[in-house]
Amino acid sequence: MASISLRGISKNYGKQAVLHALDLDIRDGEFVALVGPSGCGKSTLLRMIAGLEDITAGDLSIGGTRVNDAAPADRNIAMVFQNYALYPHMTVRENLGFALRLQGTARDEIERRVGDVATPLGLQPLLDRLPRQLSGGQRQRVAMGRAIVRRPVAFLFDEPLSNLDAKLRVQMRTEIKALHQRLGTTTVYVTHDQVEAMTMADRIVVLKDGVIEQQGAPLELYDRPANAFVAGFIGSPAMNFIPGRLQLEGAPHVLTDDGLALPLASAPRGEHGSRVFYGARPEHFTLDDRGLGAEVIVVEPTGAETQIAARFGGQDIVAAFRQRIDARPGDRLHLLPQAGRAHVFDATSGLRLG
Repeated sequence: MASISLRGISKNYGKQAVLHALDLDIRDGEFVALVGPSGCGKSTLLRMIAGLEDITAGDLSIGGTRVNDAAPADRNIAMVFQNYALYPHMTVRENLGFALRLQGTARDEIERRVGDVATPLGLQPLLDRLPRQLSGGQRQRVAMGRAIVRRPVAFLFDEPLSNLDAKLRVQMRTEIKALHQRLGTTTVYVTHDQVEAMTMADRIVVLKDGVIEQQGAPLELYDRPANAFVAGFIGSPAMNFIPGRLQLEGAPHVLTDDGLALPLASAPRGEHGSRVFYGARPEHFTLDDRGLGAEVIVVEPTGAETQIAARFGGQDIVAAFRQRIDARPGDRLHLLPQAGRAHVFDATSGLRLG
């Protein structure tokens, strides 16, 4: 296992800057997820760690050794790709042992290490099959096993579950997390799915336009987002943002453009009357006769909860409730945002005020 350190890492394609002087430390044995919208630079950063992309500026160290100019094969890391990248003419057994065979490992040792990997991944009955005879989940297990058998100092995952159906994604998510808990190998995981990041990672790094917006433990980012971008990206359904003006005279609140007073538990930073966004997560609304009027647009029962899209404070919002709610489009509900769970962001900079 090994730590990974990035200092001032930048990447340009010609005059186009993709990553801007990033600093990031990944501890030995840590599971870090890189998340962000398409084009934010997360896959490029992963490929730079792997040695598949050149570094324009800055220093990359693995296990305390600078590896900017080291070939991918000399970094002792293993990468699992989105498309599995299995050799179609080789059996599962041959795919798993191929890298060891290239290294000149003895046949008996290859067989032993392939068996050690195949058993916990449930691949023993599939060892003599070809990739085309496997399901998507089985292929992904083979790709993971091929990485594990090399005993690398770090695993790099590039959106490995995006080709799987919803049920398999949940299953594989659990398997990858259990694998990390068992092996304790440093892991960097790229995904566009923030639910994957929230459920799997020790730490999440949120990227936007080649810059780190925030990093921290999953619940830290969920509860204390640094800005409106992170707040809107982390959480599903996404946080609701309602524009208004900050009111600090008397009980603090945000006054919406159509005159609704949205409660705050305490006064945030900012000036009285300044333009802000009031942030409320869907699950932080309650049904209360003291609440503010909202017109129901769509009701989405999921079984475990009921999601309601409504017009509230001049905005379309989503509220989520654990109980089942008998409501129809056009009905009026009284929704009360939980003051202690509300967020306030500056309307110009997007930075968190409280």
